[in-house]
Amino acid sequence: MSSYEDLMAFQRDTEALAQVAGRLGWDQETMMPRGAAEQRGEEMGALESVLHARRTDPRLGEWLETVTPGDEVAVAQLREIRRSYERNVKVPARLASEIARVTSVAQGIWAEARANEDVAAFLPTLAEVLRLRREEAAALADGGDPYDALLQDYEPETSGALIAALFDRMRPRLVALREAVLGSDRQPAALTGHYPEAAQIRLSREIARNFGYDFSRGRLDLAVHPFSSGSGNDVRITTRVNEKDPFNCFYSTIHEVGHACYELGVDPDFLLTPLGRGASMGVHESQSRIYENQLGRSRAYTGWLFGRMQQVFDMAPGDAEAFYATVNRVQQGFIRTESDEVQYNLHVMLRFDLERALIAGTLEVADLEEAWNSRFLADFGVAVEKPSDGVLQDVHWSVGLFGYFPTYTLGNVYAGCLHHALREAVPDLDAALAEGRSAPATEWLRENVQRHGARLAPREVIATACGFEPDEEPLLTYLEAKFGELYGI
Repeated sequence: MSSYEDLMAFQRDTEALAQVAGRLGWDQETMMPRGAAEQRGEEMGALESVLHARRTDPRLGEWLETVTPGDEVAVAQLREIRRSYERNVKVPARLASEIARVTSVAQGIWAEARANEDVAAFLPTLAEVLRLRREEAAALADGGDPYDALLQDYEPETSGALIAALFDRMRPRLVALREAVLGSDRQPAALTGHYPEAAQIRLSREIARNFGYDFSRGRLDLAVHPFSSGSGNDVRITTRVNEKDPFNCFYSTIHEVGHACYELGVDPDFLLTPLGRGASMGVHESQSRIYENQLGRSRAYTGWLFGRMQQVFDMAPGDAEAFYATVNRVQQGFIRTESDEVQYNLHVMLRFDLERALIAGTLEVADLEEAWNSRFLADFGVAVEKPSDGVLQDVHWSVGLFGYFPTYTLGNVYAGCLHHALREAVPDLDAALAEGRSAPATEWLRENVQRHGARLAPREVIATACGFEPDEEPLLTYLEAKFGELYGI
């Protein structure tokens, strides 16, 4: 074989082992018995040791020096392998293994602390996770900004300063829109009633199929915090159920289907290669957010959903227009994943500032709950009354995902751009959505975004799909138009 073929054969085995590690993580969140947590941590640490050794194998450096790429796909493959190699050689094997072990165990400790509203039970574990991530960030930064070093795992070619500038541009218009909406005389009614779990799951499976999820290559399960896991031909999703709030289940499902369809939609030629995954978490979130919001919360699609819910549940009488307003109701609330489109990004901005301070060392874990609660009161005007509504609500920090949160808003920004381009490309989209069919939209997204995998850089993916460089204006214009109409402002 040629050197390039040798390299790609080696890389294929590494990618396959990484999928095994991901499957262990999925099992831990869905089916693993609670008593297995410590052992699973050891298993994850051992597997990470194997993966780290492969990702830093000296042969990779030799191949990268000698291989001559034959086409643009090979150029992209080498770019991704080189990025991984250069990052991983900076991280000691001991540290990589310890991070995997500790964050695996930390998930269960967080979940139990959240269920018991017991911040104190979780803080020592969080302090250990933060210590390890700070050590990793310092190694990766090589004298630069530690938070920027961690960001590269989720959104290559960006920085905390660029994200902060974006958030500073967005915040005034989002706050102004929220104040106008909450001050409007036109306030939609909340959904009431009882929606049994089994029926919610059945309808969630139907909704997932509507959005193109392939159950022959995936499955739907329950988890404390919904997520999508896997790539290639095994991509699994989870949701959660509240029998008083079916929207939590349905829109969590649609969100995770967006992630899953991205992975399932990647060109099969990229299977088990560095290109066989999403370009970044920002681009990934663009798929989950456009599925969930611009498509799933549209007037056309909610009209179909209203009809199906009338058939499946014993719902009070109403009409599709009032239901559309209820689905998009803006209200004071604590939970990011349940937030309306107007306030969602304000939740992300809070977390971005806090985690940036944690990595910088200007905020310590012992002071985190107070910092969260004070900032939430300042930003949202309501006091956090219990930890599950505050610092314990998200799983991300427990598993060490510092640098992940800003990609949610980057995803919203990218989704705003994609939605603008999609509406121009598919002008009769609402007719399909009104029948519960998302195919015209999801096929456009598959062709213009998903099939590329990681072949293109993140912003290049969006610019290529849209025909213009991504920025926040399409998202903000969409939000102001949609909620201006809904609330008569």
